[in-house]
Amino acid sequence: MMRKVFIITSVFFAVIGIVFTILPLGTIAFLPIGITFILSVISIQQSKSNQKKLPKLILFISALTFLVVIGKVVFVKDVIVPDKQFEQNKIEQKKEDIKDLQGL
Repeated sequence: MMRKVFIITSVFFAVIGIVFTILPLGTIAFLPIGITFILSVISIQQSKSNQKKLPKLILFISALTFLVVIGKVVFVKDVIVPDKQFEQNKIEQKKEDIKDLQGL
């Protein structure tokens, strides 16, 4: 009975971990992935030798999402590029506003 509870909760946290991995949430995805990893290891320990296929699959998925999150953190850089056209339009609009105020 406890084995099924651990498997169900690890599947739930694995889905949350996958969603957090896909979304740009940064390292917050480590929390559900870590919980999935721990619960799947516990369910492997409680399983008999012929029942270990699903917990091992969940453990593999959690390890894979863990590696993807590490790859995203290390290799994907968030760079903010200034929009020169927007800045130029902002300056021109400010000049026009000053001219309009002087005309009143």
